[in-house]
Amino acid sequence: MKDTFDLSAAAWRKSSYSDGGDNNCVEVADSCPGIVPVRDSKVPDGRVLVFGSSPWMSFLMGLKDGDPHLPG
Repeated sequence: MKDTFDLSAAAWRKSSYSDGGDNNCVEVADSCPGIVPVRDSKVPDGRVLVFGSSPWMSFLMGLKDGDPHLPG
């Protein structure tokens, strides 16, 4: 089953870890209840990864806590 989301009105922001430059930037849309869309800022019309809010928060907390099971 494939879910589609209308992200035409999504408010995108660059990651605070994106170096402030134009390269290697990840953008996240915070304005979508229940989901977290993520895209490559260099390809704004490209594919978007969509995560559930809870798994996304677990991922971020794992990064913050230095979870050894997460890449990095």
